[in-house]
Amino acid sequence: MTQTHVTLNNGVKMPALGLGVFQSAPEETTGAVVTALQTGYRLIDTAAAYFNEREVGEGIRRSGIDRSEIFVETKLWMSDYGYDEALHGFEKSVRKLGVDQVDLLLLHQPLASDFGKTIAAYQAIETLLTDGRVRAIGVSNQTPAELDELISRTGVVPAVNQIQVHPYYTQPQWRAANDRHGILTQCWSPIGGAYVYRDFKKNPLEDSVITAIADKYSKTPAQVILRWHLEHGFSAIPKSVKAHRIAENFDVFDFALTTGEIAEIDALDTGVRGGPDPDSLNLASHGFVIPE
Repeated sequence: MTQTHVTLNNGVKMPALGLGVFQSAPEETTGAVVTALQTGYRLIDTAAAYFNEREVGEGIRRSGIDRSEIFVETKLWMSDYGYDEALHGFEKSVRKLGVDQVDLLLLHQPLASDFGKTIAAYQAIETLLTDGRVRAIGVSNQTPAELDELISRTGVVPAVNQIQVHPYYTQPQWRAANDRHGILTQCWSPIGGAYVYRDFKKNPLEDSVITAIADKYSKTPAQVILRWHLEHGFSAIPKSVKAHRIAENFDVFDFALTTGEIAEIDALDTGVRGGPDPDSLNLASHGFVIPE
């Protein structure tokens, strides 16, 4: 299977489909990364706040795949916002990952209650970009207004804004803001797990529109949803620690959806997010320490 790539706004090429490790237990993460890389994945997305960067690095080393072929992405947690704090947070991440350079470094949350710290952290990762410690930088969960403010106060337009997108929550306004600035939309919870976890009693994998398309192509509902992401030009980072699911999620490069099918899936949007409003997270509620 031929992996699809996307080109970021600074010219860096990134695999469109990757393995996410949010909520992957450390003891399961190394094996999942090894399986993914040996299956053909070349993008691994982790974060300081996932507490499994060390295991991701071990999986990369055990995989037998040359580091130069792997796109490593991680995120700084809001506890490490501020200029010097963000530089230190980065050093913690690269030590755990066991790498000299990160391919994509994101700010994990906007910290709306102290956006000045968010700006200072972003200025720090701009420095890391200038110094060649990272190849691309970006943000996650930033609203259109926050993107506008960040871009007006800094020098490098984010390459990526990683946000929740799946068929039941398509975020058209946020995606339009990303597009307006030339920022790639990268989708967390791409198959809709955030809905299932939050007990909305709605699961995109069971939606009749998606199952009908899956039957047509002899694919699974998850494969149809991931293909929908690729057809839109998004990057998607589905999470799994199960070898058969990891392989299934990667088997999406041998079919295409029609314009009508894409529109049918687009129309499933409920406008209701799974999980908390990112702007509600602050240091008082979510300011846990990222260990060395």
